[in-house]
Amino acid sequence: MIYLYAFITGGLLCAAGQVLIDFTKLTPARILTAYVVSGVILGASGFYEKLTELAGAGANVPLTGFGNTIAKGVRESIDRDGFTGIITGGLTAAAGGITAAMCFAFLFALFFRSRPK
Repeated sequence: MIYLYAFITGGLLCAAGQVLIDFTKLTPARILTAYVVSGVILGASGFYEKLTELAGAGANVPLTGFGNTIAKGVRESIDRDGFTGIITGGLTAAAGGITAAMCFAFLFALFFRSRPK
């Protein structure tokens, strides 16, 4: 049953993004930013924790999950380190994802060339 909840939750999050792309004048960059910020807000409010318990990877994989990871890292780092946790917590919690994105971007840049439009 967890697979069904994950599929439905992830699908709804992606469908909402597609609706925003198709029916608004928002750029994809603004939509992605809105997803991350909404994940931070939902994570800070405690709602996202309940959603991840229900849907698992269906809630953790989209960009809202990245925002939730950042919020959780900041919260834990503030409890542990105090004021400096505001700066270090989000980067520490999301370091694996950020590093993977940078490494894959570098590898793709080595093997593929951009074309002028």
